[in-house]
Amino acid sequence: MTAPAPVDSILIIDFGSQVTQLIARRLREAGVYCEIHPFNKSAEAFARMQPKGVIFSGGPASVIDEGSPRAPTEVLDSGVPILAICYGQQTLALQLGGKVEGGHHREFGRADVEILEPSALYEGVWDIGGRYPVWMSHGDRVTELPEGFKVVATSPNAPFAIAVNEAKHRYTTMFHPEVVHTPDGGKLLANFVHNIVGLKSDWTMSAYRARMVEKIRQQVGSGRVICGLSGGVDSSVAAVLIHEAIGDQLTCIFVDHGLLRLNEAEEVVAMFRDHYNIPLVHVDASKEFLGALAGEADPETKRKTIGRLFIETFEAEAKKIGGAQFLAQGTLYPDVIESVSFSGGPSVVIKSHHNVGGLPARMNMQLVEPLRELFKDEVRALGRELGLPDKFVGRHPFPGPGLAIRLPGGVSPEKLDILRRADAVYLDEIRKAGLYDEIWQAFAVLLPVQTVGVMGDGRTYEFVCALRAVTSVDGMTADFYPFDMAFIGNVATRIINEVRGINRVVYDITSKPPGTIEWE
Repeated sequence: MTAPAPVDSILIIDFGSQVTQLIARRLREAGVYCEIHPFNKSAEAFARMQPKGVIFSGGPASVIDEGSPRAPTEVLDSGVPILAICYGQQTLALQLGGKVEGGHHREFGRADVEILEPSALYEGVWDIGGRYPVWMSHGDRVTELPEGFKVVATSPNAPFAIAVNEAKHRYTTMFHPEVVHTPDGGKLLANFVHNIVGLKSDWTMSAYRARMVEKIRQQVGSGRVICGLSGGVDSSVAAVLIHEAIGDQLTCIFVDHGLLRLNEAEEVVAMFRDHYNIPLVHVDASKEFLGALAGEADPETKRKTIGRLFIETFEAEAKKIGGAQFLAQGTLYPDVIESVSFSGGPSVVIKSHHNVGGLPARMNMQLVEPLRELFKDEVRALGRELGLPDKFVGRHPFPGPGLAIRLPGGVSPEKLDILRRADAVYLDEIRKAGLYDEIWQAFAVLLPVQTVGVMGDGRTYEFVCALRAVTSVDGMTADFYPFDMAFIGNVATRIINEVRGINRVVYDITSKPPGTIEWE
C-alpha cells in the first residue's frame, strides 16, 4: 500500500534511460511532487495519479524498431502538458504523425543549441540568438515534425533540438535537461512544471510528514508494527516517523551482526531506547554471523549469507514478540524504481540486501514503508524535520552487509577490529578538517594484501588499507574527492601509528560513471 499521490503531481514515463531518476530529482528540487513509472505500466499510473503534467524520459531503444516502447494513448488524448526528452521526443513525434530516421550523424556528449524563437520552456533562461551548452545522447533523430509543431532551437547535429507545439502545451528536447552537463537544465524543468503546467512549490518535508503520519495511522489502525532497525539513516528515520504516528504500537528489533562501524551499536541503542524511548529489542548475533562468514571470500555469497541470517534472526525475535501484523522497512524511492524496472539491469544484484519486492509468504505480514516516495537527501531532510541529530542524519551511506563488504576475503574479529579503527581515524580526520559534509561517502577498505615494511628497528608484514572518498549530487554518479597530499599524509601517518596490523595506506581515485553499481 502506498499513499495516494497529491493532487498536483507530475508523472514521469520511463523509457529506460539510466538518468531517468535525475528528472525526478530536479522536480523535487523545484518543490514539485512526481513519480516515475515504466512505460508499460504508465497508463495505470496516469489513471491513478491524474497528474497535471507528464514527462517522457530518454531510453536506449531505437524508436524505429518494431516493438520499441511507446507512450500510452490515454496520455496523448488527455490534453495535459507534455515534455518529451530524447527518445521521448522521438516516440511522441512518431505517435503524432511525424517521422524518425536512423543513420544520421550520432551525437553523444556536449553540444551547443542555438535559440531561434521564443518559447515558454526557456522564457527567462535563454535569449533568442544565444548559444547554450547542453548534453546530447542520441543516434536516431526526428526528420519530420507532427502537425502543429515548430523548431525553436537547433544544434549542429540535431536540427530539431527543441521542437514545440505551444498551443497544445507539448514541448520536446533532443538533449537531456536533467543532467548536470546541461547547466540550465534544472531551470528548464522548473519552467515546465511551474510556468507551463502551473504547479506550486508545495512539496515540503513538513507536508510529507503530516501526510505520512495520517497514512500510517489509517493503515495500521490498532495493529502492532515491528521494524528491522539496522542503525542506518533510512530505517532510523522510518522508525521515528512510525513511532510519532502510533507510539508504542511499534517495536524495533535491532539485529547486531557484528559488522557495524566503531561504537555504532551502542549509539543506536542509546538513541532509540534511551533518548526516544522507543521499544527496542537488541539482539547480539555477532557470533553467528561471523562464524558463517569465516573463510568466505566471495562478496555476493557474503551478501546472501548476511541477508539469510538477518531474516532468520529477525523472524525468531518477531515470533517471541508475537501479535504483530505489520513490518516496517526503510525502503527508498530509488529501490522501488529499480525493483519495477522493465529493462532489468543490475538492480537485482545490487539490491539483493533489500526486500522491496515483498515479504516471504510465511511471515503473513503487511509492509509499512513510509519512505518509499523519498530520495536519500529527502530522507535526511525528513530526519531533521523529526528532530533527529544532524550528526546522525548526515552520516554517509553504509551498506546493508556492513563491513563485510569492505573487508575482501574471509571475515574475522581481528580483521574487523583493524578495519573499524582505521575507518574511525579516517572519518575523524575528515570531520576535523571540516570536509565531512562536502563528501558523499568516505570509508576505509582493508585489502586482502599484506606487505613487508620496516617500522622503527623491526620488520612488519601487515595489511594494506585503501581509503575512498567520493562526491556526488544524487548517488548515481560520483567522482573522487580531491584531498591535498598533506591531508592524505596525515591520515596515513595516524592509521599506521595507531592501528596495529596496517603498514601501508593508499588513496583510491576511481570515479563512478552512470549506470555502474553503487559505491559501498
